[in-house]
Amino acid sequence: MTAAPAPIALDPLARDNAAEGALLRAAGPAVPVELPGGVAAWAVTRHAAARDLLTDARLVKDPAHWAAYRRGEIPKTWPLIGLAVPGPSMVTTDGAEHRRLRALVAQAFTPRRVELMRPRVEEITHRLLDALAAGEPVVDLKTAFAFPLPMTVICSLLGVPESDHDVLRDLYERFFGIKPDPAGIQATIAGLNTLVNDLVAQRRSAPGEDLASVLLAADTEGGALTDAEAGATLRVIIAAGHETTVNLIGNAVRALLAHPDQLQLVRSGKVSWDAVVEESLRWTPPTSNFLFRFAAEDIPVGDTVIPRGEPVLISYNAIGRDPAQHGVTAELFDITRDPTRHLSFGHGPHVCPGSPLARLEAGIALPALFERFPGLSLAVPDSELRPSPSLVVNSLRELPVRLY
Repeated sequence: MTAAPAPIALDPLARDNAAEGALLRAAGPAVPVELPGGVAAWAVTRHAAARDLLTDARLVKDPAHWAAYRRGEIPKTWPLIGLAVPGPSMVTTDGAEHRRLRALVAQAFTPRRVELMRPRVEEITHRLLDALAAGEPVVDLKTAFAFPLPMTVICSLLGVPESDHDVLRDLYERFFGIKPDPAGIQATIAGLNTLVNDLVAQRRSAPGEDLASVLLAADTEGGALTDAEAGATLRVIIAAGHETTVNLIGNAVRALLAHPDQLQLVRSGKVSWDAVVEESLRWTPPTSNFLFRFAAEDIPVGDTVIPRGEPVLISYNAIGRDPAQHGVTAELFDITRDPTRHLSFGHGPHVCPGSPLARLEAGIALPALFERFPGLSLAVPDSELRPSPSLVVNSLRELPVRLY
């Protein structure tokens, strides 16, 4: 084995995710990186290595295996602490405990249950498009369409009142952000905990027919959800249930408007909208880097070794454009490419259970948007679009478009 190279400092402002992904991928399949605050980690950068590691029992989710965290070297004010150590849910457990918690969530996102949500998604989509048509010709599509669609869907599924939607958006944007605000991150986590804990308490005392009530009433081998597990699980569902789709829709619209030849192919019916969704997921994955897994023992990857106790992030920025998986044209946005499997929703036991819902929402939203507004165009040059400052989500701050 060769000595590990010097760590690559990840850009907290996410100014060029594609270039950073290429830099990481060129450095090797597993690369030491430095996160804000000097926190050391390893990035998995290639498709084959990620596919292997995401099913490797030596790479675990329990932060008790994180040596630096156990030694007290990671402060609670670290901006990404809520993502790295998010609480007792299916995101932080392994083995039988993970299967118990995941089973309770997965039952809500079976293909059949998701398909039953199609009319509701179509209804919300067309209501939002009607509102756009009645408004100004230039609009921030993220705020007016890409965000409220999945947030309304997931919150209506869980029984979260509409009055909380904007509060949730603000909290999650700060939660996924990287602003060095020690007091702010704890306030954000506290705000999210208060909201979901209140929902748990309400549904314990007055159950309804929403998913939150179903989760609380469900029992599997190993027992029902405790209040702490329920709160952490609801936080995960809300986050994954909207953030991924917000970014998928926004990134797909941007890619199509920047590649009019590709837009023409799908409009002509020569290529399906499903192909647009999958190529967008690969080319500009909604999650740029997924934090964290932990090496429970030394893990060889290529010519290097990830030492026991080290945290590992999966760099979907790098993996999505890996030429070893997607060919020499991996850097190109091409909806006609052969359907080679990407990993943008993860792989293995922790693969995203909400991916069928995200695909359904994008598969409805994108064709409806371009059919309603055939003259849709960017309101500013593509080069002026600003990314959200985050190491975790691959998102735009705004997506200004001209509808007519």
